[in-house]
Amino acid sequence: MSVPQRLTDRKREAIVQAAIEEFRTAGFEATSMDKVAASAGVSKRTVYNHFPSKDELFAEILLRLWHSSVEQETPVYRHEQPLREQLLALLQHKLQMLGDTHFLDLARVAIAETIHAPERAQSMVARLSEKEQGLTNWLRAAQADGRLKPVAAEFAAQQLHGMLKTFAFWPQVTLSYPPLDSAAQQHLAESSVDMFLAFYGV
Repeated sequence: MSVPQRLTDRKREAIVQAAIEEFRTAGFEATSMDKVAASAGVSKRTVYNHFPSKDELFAEILLRLWHSSVEQETPVYRHEQPLREQLLALLQHKLQMLGDTHFLDLARVAIAETIHAPERAQSMVARLSEKEQGLTNWLRAAQADGRLKPVAAEFAAQQLHGMLKTFAFWPQVTLSYPPLDSAAQQHLAESSVDMFLAFYGV
């Protein structure tokens, strides 16, 4: 049985969701705490009780984006399993996150602010990129096992991530395309894995 959400928690969540929408549509500089309060249906004082400044509010949004990424399980290389099977599972898990509308909304906010004020979001974006080291480490393990060519694992991982994001991230974030459906995700994962193994497999 779930525990009912406290009123203060509901207000905090309403503030964050209102801020995401305001930052996404108006940008960081044009968004005011007054606008966020009005959109969330709370007083300006309530907003400041939860977030002392607009920077703190934006940091909360970036933190949520970070946690969304962290929730992905770290991939573990398994010698006894086929490479294609393991890679498909990894990419399907990644595509589920990339197809989450909440994640995409947060990504739009973070990326837009990084363009306008890179110093404000630089640290958090760097931490998000670090999370993608999981695939790099998996590739290194497969190379050490003699099942992939001995190329730079960071480069190969970036190529694989790039194949996914070309279809399942950048069009959604920059052009507001709808997330891929399950069939399209499956096709993208399979074709990406097959292309990757055709070049890097041994």
